[in-house]
Amino acid sequence: MIDFNSYPLVIQDAGKQCDTEYSSMTTLISIFLCIGLVISYMPQHYRIIVNKTSEGFSSWFLLLGVVSSTSSFLNIILLQWDAIICCKSLSTGTCLASLLGVFQITLQWAMFSLVFILFLVYFPENQKRINNLDLPAKLHDLTNEWKTALLVAIICIGHLAISFFITVILLAVVGSPSEHWETNYWAGFLGIISMVLASFQYLPQIVKTWKRKAVGALSIPMMLLQTPGSALFVYSLAVRPGTNWTAWITYLVTGILQGTLLVMCIIWRIRNKRLGIDDLHGTPVANEQTPLLREGDN
Repeated sequence: MIDFNSYPLVIQDAGKQCDTEYSSMTTLISIFLCIGLVISYMPQHYRIIVNKTSEGFSSWFLLLGVVSSTSSFLNIILLQWDAIICCKSLSTGTCLASLLGVFQITLQWAMFSLVFILFLVYFPENQKRINNLDLPAKLHDLTNEWKTALLVAIICIGHLAISFFITVILLAVVGSPSEHWETNYWAGFLGIISMVLASFQYLPQIVKTWKRKAVGALSIPMMLLQTPGSALFVYSLAVRPGTNWTAWITYLVTGILQGTLLVMCIIWRIRNKRLGIDDLHGTPVANEQTPLLREGDN
């Protein structure tokens, strides 16, 4: 078993001091959050795949989420770059302990990006094209919803490519944020972009869910797992050496907004069950007894 408290406090690496003082409690919380993060997203991935639909998701919610998580991912890479470099002078256990914050945000980015990929793959077929009987099937116009989804995909890929390129160039040519203001400003810019987008991320989804009055493909179990975990997630990032408020404020705001969406989904779930409405599609559930009752009434 690895004892993270048994390592020396400081190791010299290429003229830099590598901090190896990590609280065992913080390390255990980070490991727990990494495992919990993956588990928490499984209900959402499962719900979309099993129902073969991503109906109910807002394209703008996913756009803000992907761009925000991508910016946060590159932000933590930059802020923890010295810790990443120090890994070559540290033992495997110490290295992993020092990079758990990076692993957390990387997993968050990967899991949310997978939701977006599933959204595109399982986008409802009947919502992709406008049915026009006067035109051949191949010439049917794309719906505004599908056009928006495709546009969002292009923006997300473009943002990832451009941001990744700038990050690599700054690290390779200029240097780490701790020693060069240019890289530090870029890291701060990414953190602020992530924070701003996260502040609005859930608003489009909240509006869409409110208008649909149905949960759709959203997973309540996922939100039940993630909303309480946001507090631990923020704490584990805030206490890590080398990080600042731009690395964790995003998850604090997101947790509050996700909690709002969770409450709304629970309310609609209870309401729709009482009214006999399909919670996935937002349409009335067929009742086989209804025709018989009508015939008896006649």
